[in-house]
Amino acid sequence: MRLFFDARYIRTDFHDGISRYSAELAAAVHEAAADRGVEVTYLIHDEAQRPLLPEGAQTLAMSAPTSWREPFAARLLNRFAPDVVFSPMQTLGSRGRRYRLILTLHDTIYYRHRTPPRDLPAPIRLGWRLFHLSYVPQRITLNAADVVATVSETSRRQFADVSLTKRPVVVIPNAPQRLAALLPGGRADVKTDGPVRNLVYMGSFMPYKNVETLVRAMRLLPGRTLHLLSRITPARRAELQALAGEGAVVFHNGVTDAAYAAALADRAVLASTSLDEGYGLPLAEALALGVPAVVTDMEIFHEVAGDGAVYVDPHDEKAVAAAVTSLDDDAVRAGVIAAGAAHIARFSWERSADALLDTVTTLARG
Repeated sequence: MRLFFDARYIRTDFHDGISRYSAELAAAVHEAAADRGVEVTYLIHDEAQRPLLPEGAQTLAMSAPTSWREPFAARLLNRFAPDVVFSPMQTLGSRGRRYRLILTLHDTIYYRHRTPPRDLPAPIRLGWRLFHLSYVPQRITLNAADVVATVSETSRRQFADVSLTKRPVVVIPNAPQRLAALLPGGRADVKTDGPVRNLVYMGSFMPYKNVETLVRAMRLLPGRTLHLLSRITPARRAELQALAGEGAVVFHNGVTDAAYAAALADRAVLASTSLDEGYGLPLAEALALGVPAVVTDMEIFHEVAGDGAVYVDPHDEKAVAAAVTSLDDDAVRAGVIAAGAAHIARFSWERSADALLDTVTTLARG
């Protein structure tokens, strides 16, 4: 049984969400495939992607997913006679295919917030906006597959709410990276004793992320520091700095994964007052590290964290401050951490790989 895994979304500079999902799932599939009787070939478009795949992985080079050739990708893939092709995105050309196809749509957030990733070429950004003006283009795209994959039960429900596809939808969950491995002493380096000293935010500064509430809350949390880890423009930084007043806010403007892990490990909580999320990977990563969280009370965060977070109204900085303060209590903090660790243990790349390979096997035999 031959599976082609589209690994062209793995970045060679730093991982974004799709890149990390692709790389971690690819590695887990590589480990499990042989025992399932599946031969895997990874599609790449850049030789620099090859070292980022598992050692010994079989690859096939083709054009980039942003190429004008993408709508005609099936013509190339047909020549190699795969049984099933899996893509971690939904844009792989399918016209004329002679194989089973799994396309992935991670979430529907870009229908609510249509700003495309800034690193895409201008024509693709324009096409992105036009594509998301209506559900019709997405329906046509997804219905060209045999199965649609997504990363959460929340997304699967949202697809059903708007009748996004006629195809079966399978959940191949996202999972946290192992941040503890990046600390010199592993989990032993995670300090959770005593009062919370740091709030850690990892994410963009787009309007719907609502970082403003976190910044305002710092005025009510003297003696504690908010660490904004992601890259930020000078203009946006100036806006938030002015909003902070006397609150302690540190702008890191991008950090390594090791620095991210170290920030979470230092008597911290993971904090987010986002108004909308497709998944919330930083939340999962914090829980897996044994760090509590204070986050918006919304469906996807409950799916990811269970009882491993304190949930707040994202517009209420007083509620955020009270939630952080509540975690100063040793018993409360220990209970939240234990609940989070138990809940997030259900998400692993090994289980996600099994879900994908189960789907591949069913399709190939069907």
